[in-house]
Amino acid sequence: MLPAKREALTLQTADGLDLVGELALPADREPEATVICVHPLPTHGGMMDSHIFRKAAWRLPALADMAVLRFNTRGTASQQGKSQGAFDNGVGERFDVAAAVEYAEFAELPRVWLVGWSFGTDLTLKYGLEPGVEGAVLLSPPLRYTKEDELERWAEDGRPLLALIPEQDDYLQYPEAEQRFAAVPQAELVEIENGGHLWVGKAEEALDRIVGRILPDRAPLPTTWDGPMERGDTSAYADKTVAAFGGFLPKADEEQGLPTTGDGRDPKSGEA
Repeated sequence: MLPAKREALTLQTADGLDLVGELALPADREPEATVICVHPLPTHGGMMDSHIFRKAAWRLPALADMAVLRFNTRGTASQQGKSQGAFDNGVGERFDVAAAVEYAEFAELPRVWLVGWSFGTDLTLKYGLEPGVEGAVLLSPPLRYTKEDELERWAEDGRPLLALIPEQDDYLQYPEAEQRFAAVPQAELVEIENGGHLWVGKAEEALDRIVGRILPDRAPLPTTWDGPMERGDTSAYADKTVAAFGGFLPKADEEQGLPTTGDGRDPKSGEA
């Protein structure tokens, strides 16, 4: 874990819930941009510690001068704690997204972008056109909860949208994604070679793509670090499957859960 100023947060929603969150800032300078991480489906393992977002918070403040705001949507638990409320199938979660954006505005964080992953992309597309949001990056968008009129709102608004589509995604692959996102002329689609929905072994590419879209001069990220480091504790997730680090979406006929394999460690880094 690279150096950063880290602060535990409580985000308060308009409907009266307290959400668990964390803000990571560059240790010794002001951030140049901000990413708000909107995590995958909590009923299938998604949380603010899903591996790409955990690595974003541990690396981007030091390597890219970015602020990283993570939070657990209503009813979601992680090592940092559990947010109040209960999962609401993407309805009440509109207040959760708004609370995170409002906090970024209150804290005067610069150049706010939403980064959604899986279910988090649906929340981003449905509710992300908040004042002060500059644009959005979508990781593995399934377009499961997003309606056509919500895509049309992005088209009319004109804010930039980058959709990263893993080649082997379980839910939406590139040919269909091209058709669905045709409704948003400014949407940029990138196919991620050999990628899967959970981005196992692809976290570094995800971070490079995110930074490259928001702060192009900071990408690709350095692959070495010769400064101080801290140890991050992921022991609470040691007995989880790989799904717990991304958050599968259930298939239409598989709402009760999915079989998974693995010991929860990133095959590339060995990190749990």
